[in-house]
Amino acid sequence: MAESLRDQLLKSGLVKEVREEKRASTPPPKQGGASGQPYAGNNPRHGGKPKQGQGGRPQGDRAGGGKGAGNNRPQDGRRGQAAGRPQNAKPARTDGEMDLARAYAIRAQTESAERRKAEAEAAEVARLRKEKKRKVEELLKGKALNLADADQVRHFPYGEKIRRVHVDDAQLTAINAGELGVVQQGGRYLVVDKSVVDALRELAPEFIALMVDPNAVSEADDGVPDDLMW
Repeated sequence: MAESLRDQLLKSGLVKEVREEKRASTPPPKQGGASGQPYAGNNPRHGGKPKQGQGGRPQGDRAGGGKGAGNNRPQDGRRGQAAGRPQNAKPARTDGEMDLARAYAIRAQTESAERRKAEAEAAEVARLRKEKKRKVEELLKGKALNLADADQVRHFPYGEKIRRVHVDDAQLTAINAGELGVVQQGGRYLVVDKSVVDALRELAPEFIALMVDPNAVSEADDGVPDDLMW
């Protein structure tokens, strides 16, 4: 059987030489463009050629950016939110919250004003008490008639208790007649003249411990006379 022309050429070595010359004259394919890096679109793992956008440019390679440039745009529902206000801005208060905050502020101011008023009133009361005490001390200074050798005891009710003061016979008679009186100062009971008691009655009547009214009935409702010695 006659050999074909292809077989004859293969045996003679002409076909192989032609293939070698053709392979040597064909330049190798370029890899990745000017930078020498492999282009992702030519990699079979990435699905072949890159997708083309408008004007023949690959998608994602847009002005301003290269890879990821299209991700800077707000997504869907967040677009209006990002454009309207800062992300970390606090939500506006409702009318109910504003009214409640205003009520708390007014209440705090009222309580503070009442507290300051109460403190001022207490300070004024303390000042008046101190001033009264000073005036009483001045009034009673040198006016006490108490005797060191007094041997009589005159009892009298004062401050819901029974008190007593030591006097002599003449002072006891004068006390029962309303000519002398007894006043309290610093826990002591002082025998003083009626004029001192009258002056003290206008200034601080709570310090008067005993002052007999000679015109009053000398016998109490229980039948016990005021000048009883006991």
